[in-house]
Amino acid sequence: MKIVVLDSYALNPGDLDWSHLKALGECTFYDRTATSDEAEIVKRIGDATVVLTNKTPISENVLNKVPTLKYIGVLATGYDVVDVEAANKAGIVVTNIPTYGTDAVAQFTFALLLEITSQVGLHSELVHAGKWSSNPDFTFWAKPLIELKDKTIGIVGFGRIAQAVAKMAHAFSMNVIFYNHRPKDHADWLKQVSLDDLFNQADIISLHVPQTPETTHLIDKNALAKMRDGVIIINTSRGKLLNDVDVAQGLNSGKILAAGVDVAPQEPIAADSPLLTAKNCFITPHIAWAPKEARARLLDIAVKNIQAFNDGKPQNTVNK
Repeated sequence: MKIVVLDSYALNPGDLDWSHLKALGECTFYDRTATSDEAEIVKRIGDATVVLTNKTPISENVLNKVPTLKYIGVLATGYDVVDVEAANKAGIVVTNIPTYGTDAVAQFTFALLLEITSQVGLHSELVHAGKWSSNPDFTFWAKPLIELKDKTIGIVGFGRIAQAVAKMAHAFSMNVIFYNHRPKDHADWLKQVSLDDLFNQADIISLHVPQTPETTHLIDKNALAKMRDGVIIINTSRGKLLNDVDVAQGLNSGKILAAGVDVAPQEPIAADSPLLTAKNCFITPHIAWAPKEARARLLDIAVKNIQAFNDGKPQNTVNK
């Protein structure tokens, strides 16, 4: 069996072991594949039976030119890089990795929130710059610090990551409300509300929904108008959930106190993104998923997905 990995570097820049994948067949690894060059994608897939991809798109046009392909493994939870409908027509199994990063992304959600509320990075820089040693007082703070206790966090979505974030918020003695498109069973310290009520009530809003036509630009000027002045927005989900222009305007006007985002509509982020120059916008380069432990777990599940496919019992399939 021939296996091709189209963009291996993001998952494994050298600190993970490919041996379990190599045991399944003849493997070819490409650090990166140009996402806009379909001819190169077709050439690299060649006569492979299995292809693994993270961000390299596999379109219907590509699928029509790789007749030996039987399996596409997406090395992520989101699988919008694959034309799943075309894969269905071609009889190709498509799988994803649904649960590898729950704890890592929840942890990072709070890392962004705590950076905004406690300003650790800023004050460490100031101390190293001599601002403390030259200060007349035993203490100083350059920006207001915020206690999370009794603040209301509104969580949009209620999948695994959202539920982990809710538990962390509860541990910080926060009031936790959530919106989900359908009713969900939940603990008695949680409250399910409408999206408008969440916008109205939350001091902090954390986004944990996939990008769909309904959620694209979920946070825009109309949504912001429903929110409290000084709201904090955290996005570790998908960049296009935010209307960047509207959010930047909200930050610059003070309607939004701060935003913490680990994702962008275009990745890498566009050099002219309005968020790059907006006030109090904390931006990280899509790293919530990237602790070594989480990536090792992802690779292990990817291997097991292929083994299950070989055994005639595919798991974690996203198509039928």
